[in-house]
Amino acid sequence: MTFRSLLLAALAAVPCLTAQTADVSFRNDVIPILTRAGCNAGSCHGAASGKNGFALSLFGYDPDADFRALTRELRGRRVDPAQPEQSLMLVKATTGAVHQGGTRLDPNGPFYATLRAWIAGGSPDDGKKAPALAAIEIVPGDSVLIGAEADVVQQVRARYADGTERDVTALALWSSSNEGAATVTAEGRVAAKTPGETCVLARFGGLAAAAQVLVLADDAPLAWPESAQARNFVDEVVHLKLRAARVAPADVCSDAVFVRRVHLDLLGLLPTPDETRAFLADGDADKRGALMDALLTRPEFAATQAMAWAEVMQVDAATMEGKGASLLGQWLRDVFAQHRPLDAAVRELLTAEGSTFSAAPANFHLVAAEPHLLAEKVAQNLLGVRMQCAQCHNHPFEKWSMDDYYGFAAFFGQLGRKRGDDPYEWVIWDRRNGDVRNKRNGEVAAPRLLGGGVVKVPPGTDRRAVLAQWLTAADNPFFAANVVNRLWARLFGRGIVDPVDDVRVSNPPSHPRLLDQLAKLFVDSGFDVRPVVATICKSRTYQLARHTGSPPAALFAGNQVRRLSAEQLLDAIGAVTGVPTKYQGVALGDPVTGLDGSGANVRFLEVFGRPARTSACTCDRREEPTLGQTLHLINGDTIAQKVGDKNGRMRQGLGAKQVPDAMLDELFLRAYSRLPTTTERERLLAAVAASQDKVAAWHDVYWAVLNSKEFTFQH
Repeated sequence: MTFRSLLLAALAAVPCLTAQTADVSFRNDVIPILTRAGCNAGSCHGAASGKNGFALSLFGYDPDADFRALTRELRGRRVDPAQPEQSLMLVKATTGAVHQGGTRLDPNGPFYATLRAWIAGGSPDDGKKAPALAAIEIVPGDSVLIGAEADVVQQVRARYADGTERDVTALALWSSSNEGAATVTAEGRVAAKTPGETCVLARFGGLAAAAQVLVLADDAPLAWPESAQARNFVDEVVHLKLRAARVAPADVCSDAVFVRRVHLDLLGLLPTPDETRAFLADGDADKRGALMDALLTRPEFAATQAMAWAEVMQVDAATMEGKGASLLGQWLRDVFAQHRPLDAAVRELLTAEGSTFSAAPANFHLVAAEPHLLAEKVAQNLLGVRMQCAQCHNHPFEKWSMDDYYGFAAFFGQLGRKRGDDPYEWVIWDRRNGDVRNKRNGEVAAPRLLGGGVVKVPPGTDRRAVLAQWLTAADNPFFAANVVNRLWARLFGRGIVDPVDDVRVSNPPSHPRLLDQLAKLFVDSGFDVRPVVATICKSRTYQLARHTGSPPAALFAGNQVRRLSAEQLLDAIGAVTGVPTKYQGVALGDPVTGLDGSGANVRFLEVFGRPARTSACTCDRREEPTLGQTLHLINGDTIAQKVGDKNGRMRQGLGAKQVPDAMLDELFLRAYSRLPTTTERERLLAAVAASQDKVAAWHDVYWAVLNSKEFTFQH
């Protein structure tokens, strides 16, 4: 047999590249199938080092590397065009050979057929010829399911750069954020379980789409209370969702609850008895609005806002040195006290340079030593975006790629840092040179805006200035929304996007329109937080009492009872007992808002969850009650020493022979912003009268009040 005849016989044995096989795209068909089958998941071959010598990029973020691994490694044994069924990638996935991952493909299913056709066609890589995936969409989108047996079948539509569309439902990865409310199958069927709300997420081709699904118990008509009238756009948006969920809002809270709530939320402090008495006695119908307007002008409001942002920006002596942290903390207080527009302040912060002892904002650049770590903190703190996942692979639940990650880091690649003349001083400057390399391909990363693409930075221009201008622009989709979302979270205990620093497709806002309207108000008000806070606090939604039912927290149908923060609680104990805490570097009697750095060695603050400010994540502040906190309140020295202090309010009152009724009234007004009920008054005064030791009796009364849930929680 001649060589030519042998060659022709061999070629005849290879399946022809038919129209069917030619239509199979490596980028848009093969990789999605591997993702859908779990082959490139982090628990399988998508792990950093792969599995058993076979490594794929996580969720297919690097198709070039995946093509080489499938067709070039292991002497090409993973694909066999002459005998497609004998290709190792098919044999293993169908457990025709030992495979620790088990069965991943049905040999009679469509995925197997597509992979076989691709292999039979010569395993081509369509590369740049393949139309790029532009977007995916869940159809239908947001849905309402009524009853435990209700369901809806959703579809994922993919749109490509060439204008074509495609149904990729079977290739998408589906998940439900709250399977207690509704589950979703691999085919996109969403089934109701119990009343509640969930976010259904579909992932395909490195993109994600989400749809919110509301599950109702029944279709009974809603009896909307006549008193629940919207006071502004906040109520209008919240009420729309409440009506859709068939949930009536709670009643408005009492004046006593309101005056305590608004003082704690806006000032971080309890109202004084005189302030409470004046408010309760005021007969003006608009006294709540007048009180809020007055509180917004007080220096304590500016200090509280500054403390909140100092936590966000990780102002801490351990990172910035004591003097640097103090200077940056004071700079933040000045920003809010002087009503400086927040966009201008952020631009100053991002572009700061010089000595950290003379240019206070420059201390912010000490929170991270590497450009990519500083970029992560800027994105999370100022935009609410967590980019950490994209450092090693494309973000699995968002649109951010490794190119986005390193492109954003490139804005800080030319930042210089060195020690100053003082050993505790740093000098920050723009070096005008320096690059960040993309770990995906080892190439120099060009500065890239999140969602805005690569930007050309004019020669001699500080890259940070370009970033700062974009970040604080009125049309930036993240900055203003992040600020108002954080304000909302401080007033309600949870954000419209929650957590506030985790904005992504799979974590959509509970009220998108409300977030947009608040952000617009913030921008239109010259980036001043006060009009936003005033609008929120004057809404009926903010002034609600606790709901008698148990609606989902994201509906904001009633006030969410939450424990006082560590700072609020310690200052409140000092205010009730008349024995303030002395904070390092803060005048005696001044509140914790004057404290720079983290806990400053105040054990109480550490126990009750004040964060160490070593991370940009809001999860570092522990809000859940712990056994240690309970023991500290019951048996710790904080309450015992302050109540028993000879200069404290209790001992001074007894020394002045204050009338027991008056002592009790003052205690309740300071702690609860209300007078004792008849039952409380009779029981407590009777216990005091029956005791031979008045000091011990009153000590017990103070102890009981300071350990009560009404005192330690915000209502």
